Amino acid sequence: MAIPPDVEAQILRYHHAEKWPVGTIARQLRLHRNTVVRVLAQAGLPRVGPAPRPSAITPYLPFILETLTKFPTLTASRLHAMVWERGYRGQQRHFRHLIACHRPRPSAEAYLRLTTLPGEQAQVDWGHFGQMTIGRASRPLMAFVAVLSFSRQIFLRFFLDARMENFLRGHLGAFAAWDAVPRVILYDNLKSAVLERHGDAIRFHPTLLDFAGHYRYEPRPVAVARGNEKGRVERAIRYVRDSFFAARKYTDLNDLNAQAEAWCRGPAADRRCPQQDTATVREAFAMEAPHLLKLPDPPYPVVERVAVAVGKTPYVRFDRNDYSVPHTHVQRPLTVLADPDRVRIVDGAKVLACHCRSYGKGEQIEDPAHIQALAGQKRQARHHRATDQLTSAAPASQTLLARAATRGDNLGTITAALMRLLRRYGAAELQAAIAEALDRDALHPGDVRLLLERRRETHRQPPPVSMILPAHVRDRDGAVQPHALDTYDQLKEASHEEP
Repeated sequence: MAIPPDVEAQILRYHHAEKWPVGTIARQLRLHRNTVVRVLAQAGLPRVGPAPRPSAITPYLPFILETLTKFPTLTASRLHAMVWERGYRGQQRHFRHLIACHRPRPSAEAYLRLTTLPGEQAQVDWGHFGQMTIGRASRPLMAFVAVLSFSRQIFLRFFLDARMENFLRGHLGAFAAWDAVPRVILYDNLKSAVLERHGDAIRFHPTLLDFAGHYRYEPRPVAVARGNEKGRVERAIRYVRDSFFAARKYTDLNDLNAQAEAWCRGPAADRRCPQQDTATVREAFAMEAPHLLKLPDPPYPVVERVAVAVGKTPYVRFDRNDYSVPHTHVQRPLTVLADPDRVRIVDGAKVLACHCRSYGKGEQIEDPAHIQALAGQKRQARHHRATDQLTSAAPASQTLLARAATRGDNLGTITAALMRLLRRYGAAELQAAIAEALDRDALHPGDVRLLLERRRETHRQPPPVSMILPAHVRDRDGAVQPHALDTYDQLKEASHEEP
């Protein structure tokens, strides 16, 4: 425990001038004896009191220090087991405390303050900012952060993943905001930049190399475990968390990016430039802009290309959602070309479908023309199942079927009975009767039929006539094949001839 400087001065004065022993000083100043001894030892005085007793670990210290020199991270429990086999009998808890005093400490590393020339370098990295819920999907909210090393001008844009396509879109946004390109861009060893690394041998991502070649800059990864080499973007991400994202309210991704763009042009650009005390970031960027590279023309095309296969149904699965295609292309390989706003499905050079992109989960995005064409082509196919027809004609039937399923009733029998009532009484009357039956908790089709009859009698309507006759009635009205009567005459003549 640290003590005030005036107390230390009193200890030294009482010891030198008044010749007080350690115990008297500790008692009068209400301090612990060890505190007084420590203050005197720090002042260069010899140790007060008897010589320390030899420790049981002393004979083993050469072995312990040699072992720790070879294996600095060796645990104290394992080291205790090793010296125990060599005769040491001290307790493990006390041994652990002693080892903490003798374990070699790594020397602190000093770092140079890195400086860059105007227009020379930018640093890029991803930052994770939690999750964003869209429909039934929960997607990661990733922030692409780029900062110019000289002026500390920040570019910030949020995406719903950290894929290569969004990585390149972040670059395009930064280049457009700066209206120029730096000569060197520093990256961490993320998969979008470095696929493999063995020492100084680096295998870059081929797409990033092609992108860098188009914009004439040098992609340069930092050394492994050397985050200080891209400290500017690391501090920029922390600055974004504290000064922009904290307590931020937004409605969707577009609203968040609009606020991020306004923040980069406003408060982030008006802050003091760390490398130049007399200038703001906006003023430093104005000095740096003439030294940046010009943008090439045209811009690099960034489209997400995914090979997909169509099954028996006319849909392709892309990014956890289903998109419709013409039924003539089922069970065939196709290609999806996606950007942040739309999804195109192509077969070679032919565009088969174009949909608005959905970021939800399990959604079915359809073009009505695709479904209508399929229904028209399959003339023998029914447009809807019986339950779909009931739901469309009488929406209350869905609630009735759900309650019946909870009770364990036969849904097939109930559906067939309700379909017969639908054909006899019509959709409006069936909807009203089912709603009344639900209020009375009468879920049997017979109860619905009684309510329909009561409504018919109340409105004094004639009984409904079913257009579907029973089977025995249809058979009775069928054509009868007349038989010849000659056989009866022959039988009569034969009976007269008998004796």
